[in-house]
Amino acid sequence: MSLILWLLIAPSLTLALLAGLSFFQTSPYPPIRKAMPAAAWFIGTLSISTLAVYAWAGPADLPLTVGGVDLVLVRFDLVSAVLVALVGFVGSIVLAFSGEYLEGETRQGHFLAWLMLAMASVLMLVMSGHLLQLFVFWITTSLCLHRLLIFYPGRPGAQRAARKKFVFARAGDVLLAGSGLLLWMQFGTGSIAEVNDIARTDGTPDGLVTTIAALMLAGVAVLKSAQFPFHGWLTEVMETPTPVSALLHAGIINAGGFLLIRFADVMLLAPGVLALLVLIGGFTALFGGLVMLTQPAVKTSLAWSTISQMGFMVFQCGLALFPLALLHIVLHSLYKAHSFLASGDAVRQVASIRRPGPIAVPSLKTVGIAFLTAIALYAVTTLVVGVDGKSPQAIALGAILVLGVAYMLAQGLADKAPRQLGFYTAGYSVAVTLAYFILQSAASHIAYPTLPPTPSPDGLEWALIALALLSFALVAFAQATFPLWASHPAVRGLRVHLTNGFYINAVWDRVLGGWRHSGSAKS
Repeated sequence: MSLILWLLIAPSLTLALLAGLSFFQTSPYPPIRKAMPAAAWFIGTLSISTLAVYAWAGPADLPLTVGGVDLVLVRFDLVSAVLVALVGFVGSIVLAFSGEYLEGETRQGHFLAWLMLAMASVLMLVMSGHLLQLFVFWITTSLCLHRLLIFYPGRPGAQRAARKKFVFARAGDVLLAGSGLLLWMQFGTGSIAEVNDIARTDGTPDGLVTTIAALMLAGVAVLKSAQFPFHGWLTEVMETPTPVSALLHAGIINAGGFLLIRFADVMLLAPGVLALLVLIGGFTALFGGLVMLTQPAVKTSLAWSTISQMGFMVFQCGLALFPLALLHIVLHSLYKAHSFLASGDAVRQVASIRRPGPIAVPSLKTVGIAFLTAIALYAVTTLVVGVDGKSPQAIALGAILVLGVAYMLAQGLADKAPRQLGFYTAGYSVAVTLAYFILQSAASHIAYPTLPPTPSPDGLEWALIALALLSFALVAFAQATFPLWASHPAVRGLRVHLTNGFYINAVWDRVLGGWRHSGSAKS
């Protein structure tokens, strides 16, 4: 077991060592940058290998003991193994990218140092087996991110983002400390594994205390993962270097989802808190998705997309679909990190197109046919695959996914759309629907018993599921028919307000004095 422990912490130790060396290199071309490709290969390989180690050795709590004192308790289970592999893989790509990024900048060494410290903190965070350890690495991750956000002190947008993020993060720290203290007192242990085991098998003697602790954990997740109305800072992160935007998706912006997944058994003891997460996450997903469609800049659009996706992640946790939320974190992180790193090439490719082809606008009838086709496709797939072992929440989530398929089908079935596009969207729709059922079944099977099964919904949750289905259906239909009524004066005005995110960010700027922030580099 000691060999496994050192294998798990080796990437973090390597990153911390390289960061210490990088701090002392202040020249425009620091020698440390040449070590980034090799460091990225080493860290990525070790991190990904944790999946094989977990499949071979299974879960365990591994203490790092020095002089008879347990300094660190590493929780090695499916959640930590998956996220260590994810953070290490994405982070290694960001490291390799950063070796040549900012080349010639006098502070490139400092940038690389804070980047590596942020990665090391996230790796230790997702492996934390003790409440105190979780709290320490939660804060260090946030502070390292803050230093990266203010890398360009002369950019007002970056300073405003850092100021809002700093305030929200400190509020989250207070809630996390409070929830950890309550859990420790309630369950009589600081071990996260023991807290979850007691919550799953014995429940809790004081439901009110556990509910308050769960509510605090939910508050931390909402603040950390940029949920409405605390999302504005993420849209201004574009003022920071591109690797920071990519690194955000390696366990930082989705750390709120990780927290909810890590304490899944505790959250199940507070169904009212889960219902609140459904409302907040669902609204954030819809709000972020609508605003995203109005953004002219590619990186800003990606930022709003992340807000929407984080909302969907919280929505999944609220429905107690924790295995699917973990799968969502992995897939979204890989996709979005690639999108940010490749955004420059994408812009150049689009700019090279002299005259884009005509856009096929689906009629109202076509949109209706597309939605009916998508619903029929989902119904047939459900009957063929079967619903045995699938919770009503998972089936409802699949129905929401099918609404996106309906929007895609509407584009392919438009009167002026090429026939090839129609065949392509139809085939893609079938593939997406089948993929959901396969991935959902696989995720639930692999995650058990690390993560608890989804309980049967009660009356409140049935009402929330119905509300979510109706809300997502209306937004999907409005989005599909938008070209038909986009020229209406009222819609043009609405588009302006959507582009500005209904000015929620401006309100926070006014409240926090962000417009007058001088741009100091203090943490």
